[in-house]
Amino acid sequence: MIRELARAVGQLPDPSFTRVLIWSALGTIALFIGLLTGFGWLLTHTSLFDIGWVETGIDLLGGLAALVLAWLMFPAVMIAVSATMLDGIVDAVERRHYPHLPPPHRIPAWRSLWEALKFLGLVVLLNLLALPFYFIPVLNLFVWFLVNGYLVGREYFELVAARRLTPAGVRLLRNEKRMGLFAAGIIIAFLSSLPLVNLLVPVLAAAFMAHLVEGMRRELPVAPPA
Repeated sequence: MIRELARAVGQLPDPSFTRVLIWSALGTIALFIGLLTGFGWLLTHTSLFDIGWVETGIDLLGGLAALVLAWLMFPAVMIAVSATMLDGIVDAVERRHYPHLPPPHRIPAWRSLWEALKFLGLVVLLNLLALPFYFIPVLNLFVWFLVNGYLVGREYFELVAARRLTPAGVRLLRNEKRMGLFAAGIIIAFLSSLPLVNLLVPVLAAAFMAHLVEGMRRELPVAPPA
């Protein structure tokens, strides 16, 4: 798995990577600014208490909570923003490392976006449910990596695997390699938690998963239906 990650990192200067990297980073930053601005407006225009200093304290705590939640949701947001652009990344990986492969199945952009938005909603919901655990030291890291590692690994896998496998083939490969996908998700979630590095994650994770999926397909004793 380290080899696949290193190969993905080594291809970062590829022009195909650069374009997606710029647009996904700008999109993610814009989405966060929009969310924080909207939440800030809601706090400043909503009065819960008549006591001024209490209301000010609530506003400050709410702003801090918004920043924390935004940070926790980064893995989901980056996928939602970059989902329609990841084909270009996987195409570049396959051209360079797997030129023998036939043309992939093309997934409509609207379908990729819809799947990413559903995933975003699921991650937001699960993180909100897990929020009480995030206030417990040590346990919070374990829970965050457990939740986001599983979901991010599965979502990137399905976005990449659907290019070359039928839905039945995707399920078969996912079931056979679920622990490997979970480990890959933990790696992606960890990278997404690092400042600045997290802006590279949409591109890096797609390339990383492209290598993993191709290797997993070859390791199965019976190839899944393509």
